[in-house]
Amino acid sequence: MNAVLIALLVLPLLGAALMLAPIGDKRALRLGTTVTGGTLLLAVALAAGFDHGEPGRMQAVTDVSWIPALDVRLHLGVDGISLPLLVLTALLTFLCAVYSVKKLPEGPGGRAFTGLLLLLETGMLATFAVLDLVLFFLAFEIVLIPMYFLISRWGSGKKVAAANRFILYTLLGSAVMLLGFLLIGVQAGTFDMVKLADAHGAGLSHTTQLIAALAILVGLAVKAPAWPLHSWLPDAHTAAPTAGSVLLAGVMLKMGTYGLVRVLLPIVPDGTATYAPYLGAFAAVGIVYGSLACLALARTGAGGDLKRLIAYSSVGHMGFVLLGIASLTPTGVNGALFANIAHGLITGLLFFVVGAVKDRYGTADLDTLAGATGAALYGRAPRIGALLAFAAVASLGLPGLAGFWGELLAMYGAFDPAAGLSRPAFVTYLVLAGLGTLLTAAYLLVVVRRVCMGDPKQPAPVAELPDLRGYEAASWTPLAALTLVAGLWPALLLALSDPAVKHLLGSG
Repeated sequence: MNAVLIALLVLPLLGAALMLAPIGDKRALRLGTTVTGGTLLLAVALAAGFDHGEPGRMQAVTDVSWIPALDVRLHLGVDGISLPLLVLTALLTFLCAVYSVKKLPEGPGGRAFTGLLLLLETGMLATFAVLDLVLFFLAFEIVLIPMYFLISRWGSGKKVAAANRFILYTLLGSAVMLLGFLLIGVQAGTFDMVKLADAHGAGLSHTTQLIAALAILVGLAVKAPAWPLHSWLPDAHTAAPTAGSVLLAGVMLKMGTYGLVRVLLPIVPDGTATYAPYLGAFAAVGIVYGSLACLALARTGAGGDLKRLIAYSSVGHMGFVLLGIASLTPTGVNGALFANIAHGLITGLLFFVVGAVKDRYGTADLDTLAGATGAALYGRAPRIGALLAFAAVASLGLPGLAGFWGELLAMYGAFDPAAGLSRPAFVTYLVLAGLGTLLTAAYLLVVVRRVCMGDPKQPAPVAELPDLRGYEAASWTPLAALTLVAGLWPALLLALSDPAVKHLLGSG
């Protein structure tokens, strides 16, 4: 099993290195599909070989010394928290590679694009597999450069400015996070995340925990993204190519919230408990803020961009994740982890569909798409319209689909937070989150009405609007199917995460 985990990380890195060879663009894109497909098979093999009877135990462990002078170790492992994220990362990267073979974004050749995509996959997978704080920081940083170039070279609109803003925000957040890691390592005498989690704050003074928790919280909140540190996100999503948007929303945002669960909760529990009410407050405000921003973009005459709207919706949805984490309860944290996976599936599907609509119309501007009567996708491209409506109702939390369970459990965690936290404050956050669910339903139904409904006989911005193509169906169908499976069978994920969460929280 440990060999499978190592191969999972090495294969995309080798694939990225192969892109330095002088091969043609089409061949490079096909090779990228093969490598990401092999990585996905390894992720599935890892999941199949995982001991589901003990998901709270680290499995497929590799632990060898790397930098003895600093006691930095090449420590890898997977448990019930990281396994779903590894599979999600491998799946989304493979689907993006399949999609890009037929729909390479405009710009330089496919060889550079594929190399960056594979390097990005390496960093994302490593973030969820490493168990050393220094390695976690390095993996966290690896993803920044590939995503920067994916946005700045293959994006659209104000792509360079958006890429610059993305890299500056995330680099600054990472630098602050590193200070917290170094403080913990110096005080505890180790960077090993398993040892630090098992100690559960022992050996770290209260002051050390407060300072380290604040630094790590700020750094991870930038990537999450938590309000008000989210302002880089809408520009990055609006400018990014479809594959970049899918991976940015589907995986990279999860790196921040995963870090909160893996590092903050077990390693500096006293500091985390001190800041939990503030994290909950920012999460609740973010839920309402993201929903109101989407409502403003969705209204007629606002000139709202569909990709920008989905980006703001991520601020709201990730607010539920942060609220669940802030409750410091197993129920809330399990809900946060479930919502992480659900958001990756649903928002990945949304960005794929909206990217296809933008390709066909040449714009994602809602007013241009909808015109006076609506874009009438149900009549002009019924399969695309149906998929967009499906993703929208999944995103608003319709029972039976993946978006429902995570938000419900996160809100339940806020209803009965951990001992020591103010219940009236968290019930207030719960009420705000409930308001956010209503606003979410409002703006998504407006989007469905304006984009999917209308009179197909009215003049359209384009003469021909092709419906779902084969490569699009291949890229999107797995996400739609898994959204349904996770909604109908939530125990599939919760049975994995619950024992691991209880272990990290010291309650089981």
